[in-house]
Amino acid sequence: MIDSADDLATRKMQFLFALRSKGVTDQRVLGAMEKVDRGLFITGLFSGRAYEDMPLPIACGQTISQPSVVGLMTQALQVSARDKVLEVGTGSGYQAAILSHLARRIYTVDRHRRLVGEARDRFETLDLANVTSILGDGSFGLPDQAPFDRILLTAAAEDPPPPLLAQLKVGGIMVLPVGQSDHVQSLIRVTRLETGFDYEELLPVRFVPLVEGLGREA
Repeated sequence: MIDSADDLATRKMQFLFALRSKGVTDQRVLGAMEKVDRGLFITGLFSGRAYEDMPLPIACGQTISQPSVVGLMTQALQVSARDKVLEVGTGSGYQAAILSHLARRIYTVDRHRRLVGEARDRFETLDLANVTSILGDGSFGLPDQAPFDRILLTAAAEDPPPPLLAQLKVGGIMVLPVGQSDHVQSLIRVTRLETGFDYEELLPVRFVPLVEGLGREA
C-alpha cells in the first residue's frame, strides 16, 4: 500500500513532533532533519517504519540510529556553517546527510565497502556535493584532512580514540558513545581546550561497537 501525500505529510509532522518531545529543540537541527527524508535511507522489510523513532537494521550487521538520538547527537555537536566535520561510521548515510545541511564540509568514513557505495549513491541522488565518503578504518581518523572542527562517532568505543582526539582543533567538539559493552554506554561530548580536554556526559545510549580494520567483504 502506497501512502498518499497527506498520509506522508502527517507522518513527517509526527516525526518532527517526536523529535521535539525527546529534547531536540535546536531549530537548525530540526530544519536539517525535516529536509532529509529518512525513508530514502531504509530499504526492504523495514522501509515502512522509516518515520518511527526507533533504530532499524541495515546491511552489514549495522543499524540506522533512532531519529531522536541522531537529533540529540547533532545538537550536542553544535555545528556551525563554516565547520569541517569528520563522521566515523557512515552506515546508511543518514547522519552525514543531515550534517551536510549544517556544515561546510563533511568527511564520512566506514569500514564496509557496501555501505560506503550505497551511501555515495544516496548523496549523489540528493545532490549533497559537500559530503565525501571514504572506505577506511575510522578509528584512525583522516590525518590528511585534519584538523577538524567537529568529530562525530556513530559506534561505541571504550574510550575516545587518541588519533581522533589529536585530529580535533582547539575549541573543537567531538561527540561519541563510550562503553565497554552494548548494554552500558554513555553519549559524551569532548571539547578540546588549550590545556587539554573537557568531558561531559550527556545521556545513556546503545550503539554497535567501534571495530578496527575493514569489513570482511572489503
